[in-house]
Amino acid sequence: MELLRLGAVGEERPYVRATDGTVYDLSSVTADIDGAFLASDGIARTRTALADGSLPVASVEGLRVGAPIAKPGAVVCIGLNYAAHAAESGAEPPKNPVLFYKHPNTVVGPNDDILVPRGSTKTDWEVELAVVIGKTARYLTTDEEALACVAGYTISNDVSERALQLEVSGGQWSKGKSCETFNPLGPSLVPADEISDPQDLTLKSWVNGEPRQDSNTRDMIFSVAALIRDLSQYMTLDPGDIVNTGTPEGVALSGRFPYLSAGDTVECEIQGLGKQSQTLTQA
Repeated sequence: MELLRLGAVGEERPYVRATDGTVYDLSSVTADIDGAFLASDGIARTRTALADGSLPVASVEGLRVGAPIAKPGAVVCIGLNYAAHAAESGAEPPKNPVLFYKHPNTVVGPNDDILVPRGSTKTDWEVELAVVIGKTARYLTTDEEALACVAGYTISNDVSERALQLEVSGGQWSKGKSCETFNPLGPSLVPADEISDPQDLTLKSWVNGEPRQDSNTRDMIFSVAALIRDLSQYMTLDPGDIVNTGTPEGVALSGRFPYLSAGDTVECEIQGLGKQSQTLTQA
């Protein structure tokens, strides 16, 4: 099962895609897929509604795919979480998770355009496994507790402007991470219990059809469970919050590939979570 939000920007409605591919209208269960839905056993209620046949089949052809989570309270990001990416960035693998934030309004649909910031010459792509929180996480002590707070997984493109991130940052990365449209998310939210092992998922990205990133989440320095447990020691994660878990090697920052410009197309794919595609346009 996959949770979806479909419709024009600001007019998205909730849907669920069953394992046979049929899409059902979910508005009898919830007004939207958001933190309140996740916190109130929304995924379990959706499964019950699917099983009892109470959801109407939806006609969704031609509808825009929105981000699968509405109005996240926070987008918490982890940097340098793949050893090879740390190396290509010229950094030592961190001993503790590197933390930064994106403004929540960077979250857009998985196929929406990415706006190249005015004056930018260093806009970069980053395919990432995104974790969506489903239960309040605070002062967790075990990996099992941490994973129990995960509602599901989706794909994030942690778009970055490297000059803003590294050259005029003042020492903190969020300037280069929070430009508008800089977090395409989706296409869907896959419940956590339908992903057998979040530490064994293939991640890939392409620019203009040419391969860029090709890795696996087992190469993370800090696992999903370790990240959630660690974050809970110094912040409270709420239902609907998003945690971007880091990107593997193969980005423009490495010097091996050109940065993005208007007209380019970026595709990101994660095993079991689907694929997204964006076109770059000038802000």
